[in-house]
Amino acid sequence: MEAVEDIVIVGAGIAGLTTALGLHRLGIRSLVLESSHGLRTTGFAFTTWTNAWRALDAVGIGEPLRPQHSQLFGRGHEIRCLQRRTLLETLANELPSGTIRYSSKVVSIEESGYLKLVHLSDGSLLKAKVLIGCDGVNSAVAKWLGFKKPAFVGRSSIRGCAYYKHGHSFEPKFFQYFGKGVRSGVVPCDNKSIYWFFTFSSSSKNEEMEESPAKMKQFVLGKLGKVPDNVRAVIEKTELDNIILSPQRLRPPWEILWGNISKTNVCVAGDAFHPMTPDVGQGGCSALEDGVVLARCLGEALRDRQGMSSEEEHRRIEMGLQSYAKERRWRAFGLISTAYMVGYIQQSNGKVLNFLRDRVLAAFLAGQLLKIASFDCGKLSAS
Repeated sequence: MEAVEDIVIVGAGIAGLTTALGLHRLGIRSLVLESSHGLRTTGFAFTTWTNAWRALDAVGIGEPLRPQHSQLFGRGHEIRCLQRRTLLETLANELPSGTIRYSSKVVSIEESGYLKLVHLSDGSLLKAKVLIGCDGVNSAVAKWLGFKKPAFVGRSSIRGCAYYKHGHSFEPKFFQYFGKGVRSGVVPCDNKSIYWFFTFSSSSKNEEMEESPAKMKQFVLGKLGKVPDNVRAVIEKTELDNIILSPQRLRPPWEILWGNISKTNVCVAGDAFHPMTPDVGQGGCSALEDGVVLARCLGEALRDRQGMSSEEEHRRIEMGLQSYAKERRWRAFGLISTAYMVGYIQQSNGKVLNFLRDRVLAAFLAGQLLKIASFDCGKLSAS
């Protein structure tokens, strides 16, 4: 089977579906390839700051999502803990039927004139005028662009979500705790669910524990340290199916500066572009920003293209993707660098760093988080 598509997006995660919806709002069709059988909701939830809500409003889904998630206390900022499943389903439901093609794993990419040939594991072949990689930390598209695999930073995260049939008693705020080389926190998503995380230094990738949620839970409860009883109870209550472990990886910032975010008619977005540690809570937020900026840049490039030659169309696509890369490069560089440094300081186990963290840097770090969250990716249309 062989088909020609204007825009092929690899990966139906946050970046992929936001880009597809942004393009749809601008009247541009895309095809989203997802390797799984359905939407992947690994991670359960994530903190969304003001910048994320600006992006969600830009693609027109902020309003239906707000009533489903508690507004957290936060210095004049809009901060909510957004359930990943709810977000992805909301994005997917706004797309035309047939936009997402499941069980479609990309195995190789070739060039053919102005097109990219995308080979899938089922033997089918797609020809794409634009190819966008939103396929996560192990991105096939990022590899084609010349990026190396993201680096393991020596820290890992265990995350979970606890559900309360009759409601919980936590205030709508972000609770965070520090121990010896560990950091933990709980965040209410709504009045019946609480997301939690536990990050720790690790010399290996914890492969033995990765296969056993029971061991993960036991490990967290044993290492939590001094936290309130109700916080410990959240982890105790969490079902084993709702616990995962992830090694923290990042793309070194210098690769972001010197690497090919775009090349001819190919680019990357989300974790395929800028995998980062979770220490400033901007991984999902920046993926939403990517989607809006990318849709806007492609929308401008593909405007009034009726009767345009293939050569001119390709040139405009290339310029549009270069514009996207230019707009996002320094933002991604700053987020990766800041997240790594914040995590390094917050999870430190040395007396000097702990003193600095608690007495000197706390206000500075809080200010940095709010400054990062004030970013505005803009609207879908430049006009």
